[in-house]
Amino acid sequence: MSNFVTSNSGPLSGSIKVPGDKSISHRSIMLGSIAEGVTRVSGFLEGDDSLATLNAFKEMGVAIQREGSNVTIQGVGMNGLKEPTKPLNLGNSGTSIRLMSGLLSAQTFDSVLCGDESLSSRPMGRVINPLQEMGADISGNDSKPPLVIKGGKQLSAIEYTLPVASAQIKSCLLLAGLYSEGTTSIIENGISRDHTERMLKGFGYDVISSPNKISLLGGGTLKGCEIEVPSDISSAAFFMVAGCISENSSIHLNSVNINPTRTGVIDILKLMGGNIELSNERLQAGELIADIKVTSSRLKGIEIPENLVPLAIDEFPVLFIAASCAEGETILTGAKELRVKESDRIQVMADGLTSLGINNEVLEDGIRISGGEFKKQTNSIRSHHDHRISMAFAIASVRSKFDIEIEGVDNVKTSFPNFIELANSIGMKITQTD
Repeated sequence: MSNFVTSNSGPLSGSIKVPGDKSISHRSIMLGSIAEGVTRVSGFLEGDDSLATLNAFKEMGVAIQREGSNVTIQGVGMNGLKEPTKPLNLGNSGTSIRLMSGLLSAQTFDSVLCGDESLSSRPMGRVINPLQEMGADISGNDSKPPLVIKGGKQLSAIEYTLPVASAQIKSCLLLAGLYSEGTTSIIENGISRDHTERMLKGFGYDVISSPNKISLLGGGTLKGCEIEVPSDISSAAFFMVAGCISENSSIHLNSVNINPTRTGVIDILKLMGGNIELSNERLQAGELIADIKVTSSRLKGIEIPENLVPLAIDEFPVLFIAASCAEGETILTGAKELRVKESDRIQVMADGLTSLGINNEVLEDGIRISGGEFKKQTNSIRSHHDHRISMAFAIASVRSKFDIEIEGVDNVKTSFPNFIELANSIGMKITQTD
């Protein structure tokens, strides 16, 4: 088990480009595999999660060549996947297992989706239940992985209202809908990421989108295309917060995905008083990207608007660090989804903040954080092997007068393999120990 040891740094400065967007990397492999013709992907995230998706489709007979962040996929068409010879191990990737459950429920062959200890504890009922409504034969271990899928079922389209704003559930059902008889419609009561809808259109598939409803007719085809993966805003978020809370600092983040369904972290930091400037906004492969400048800020506590919660769901661990450095109280509600991520991110962050002397109160669907000063912890902070927890507490070091030790950081490589390198390049002081 590896640990981070982080030390206080001086002012942060520099221009960096964080790795490719994980959500888009996953989807490029899935859709490229079932498309007709060749799909070429540049900027692919070389993290364990997205590589798990890539390897799973290789196991199903798709020829995929990768040279660093450049990937070439020889699509096999909608019905060209082959039965895997063993269970598909998706490691720690919740996105992989949830989206692939929809895609594989419509195949002619049986499959089993499994993962590591963390993934095996995550609830899958939110995808199992609607897939069963569509006619899929899918089951779990008390609704948790491994997921066992019996093939050969003709799926029927449904109109489904999402119980929570979730791009993973929505995408799962849209992928199943590609193979279903009739028109599948997903109704959202809140905004969630729309990468699947955008990418389907890029592959030439007709998707009808309105403010709260997404529909597609099953039985079409996808055509191979070129995909440029922009930098992941979830990874950029760590340095946005670092730039805000560090004194006399200025950080430039290049070519970051600012898809409007992903910019909650920017909106929240601005509401807190964060000095964040966007420039050079442009479209890249159907996604809006921009360069971002972050400078030292005097943050204040806020009550986070609930409409921004699903737009920043992956970024809350590091936003809790921002709240810890803000003047006054920050209150988050409507974020129960955080309890079923790689860890219970509300409780795990609360425990870590308490060990650093930050007063907080755990709520059923959120947290109340009182800004203050970090104090020397008596024991190392437990990340519960959650990559975003590990990186969030590493960012806290820019405001800590003491070293912070974080245990169980191996999973950082699932989403951000060069995190330490980039962090240290702008002036942070992070070492990893075994």
